[in-house]
Amino acid sequence: MIHPSFFDEPLNRRETRCIKWDVACRENADCVPMWVADMDFRSPDCVVNALKARAAHPTYGYTGVKSDDRTAMIDYYRRRHGMIMEEKQILMLPGVITGMRVCLHALTEKGDGVILQPPVYGPFRESIEKTGRKVMKAPLHWENGHYTMDLEAVRAALEAGARMMFLCNPHNPVGRAWHQEEIEALHALLSSYGAYLVSDEIHADFVYAPRTHYSALRLPDEKIVVLLAASKTFNLAGLQQASLVCRDAGMMAGFEEEMAAHGTIAGNVFALEATREAYLHGDEWLDALKAYLAENIRVAQAFIARNMPHAILSPMEATYLGWLDLRAVEEKTETWMHACEKHGVMFTSGTFFGEEGEGFLRLNLACPREQMLEGLRRLQAAYEELSGEA
Repeated sequence: MIHPSFFDEPLNRRETRCIKWDVACRENADCVPMWVADMDFRSPDCVVNALKARAAHPTYGYTGVKSDDRTAMIDYYRRRHGMIMEEKQILMLPGVITGMRVCLHALTEKGDGVILQPPVYGPFRESIEKTGRKVMKAPLHWENGHYTMDLEAVRAALEAGARMMFLCNPHNPVGRAWHQEEIEALHALLSSYGAYLVSDEIHADFVYAPRTHYSALRLPDEKIVVLLAASKTFNLAGLQQASLVCRDAGMMAGFEEEMAAHGTIAGNVFALEATREAYLHGDEWLDALKAYLAENIRVAQAFIARNMPHAILSPMEATYLGWLDLRAVEEKTETWMHACEKHGVMFTSGTFFGEEGEGFLRLNLACPREQMLEGLRRLQAAYEELSGEA
């Protein structure tokens, strides 16, 4: 049994080439970074020990994916989410965004429309634009902090010729765990126009009771693509490992051809060791982590409601990323970013997720609780300065 104190333990990440701490906070040694989506927790001991054991072998040459890398993943997602896949349906990748670009090249042409539901993770949009495709927006519907899909906006994009949709499931940054009925309705609409569905499910493991993760892979359609990774779940993002899952053999052949054409390979010697070990033996750590994060979310919700009465934190059904609406105090995200920097705390700008994020901040709550509270106290200071409520 892993005690909550495991996650309370401060973790010094400075001087480790850490983007979150060393790059973003290099000008301010006192900064509390609550932005980029990685966690300030130690990875599971099973992963750390596996990496130490592999590092002890003094050669780090070309490394290939083996059957047990895939079977560990297959067993993990069946065990935790009821997702069914076969080895031949899995393609290893360096990252989820790489998988999105592979899909764009293999399944669409330059000038084709691709649907997004902003506010949504910025690299989705960048991937579409940088591959010469056209972003077609179907913004989520907002009501008092709660977001729902606008299927009529999706239909309008399809009528205008969209060929593909990128789904964020669970959704980053708004924290929705999409229901089965929502996924099925969306899929039915896309299918009626012959459009592809590509579902980023990197946050699948962070869905909180009573919600459960409903994967697009559970839909009876071979032409769906699901992108997965252990990187968010087990804090392995620096190792560069993800997977693409698709049941259509022809599409898989096209993906492999595109990867070969662009020199894209997977097989980082340490990434494979860490990912396989996490899938095989990381359940106990993950269960304890989710319990800790659920309490962090509860504490953050109470803190914001008590100390920032005009701010709206969207309900966090999933992820460890809070989506905070501050428009009632100040509508410009840039003003909030400067005020927060002044008070020694850093969040992700809402506009990183599109213009629909103007006036919002994204808060990373995956850190020791006292560290989170210190960051929130600094946010409160910025809030009081801008609202005049100090």
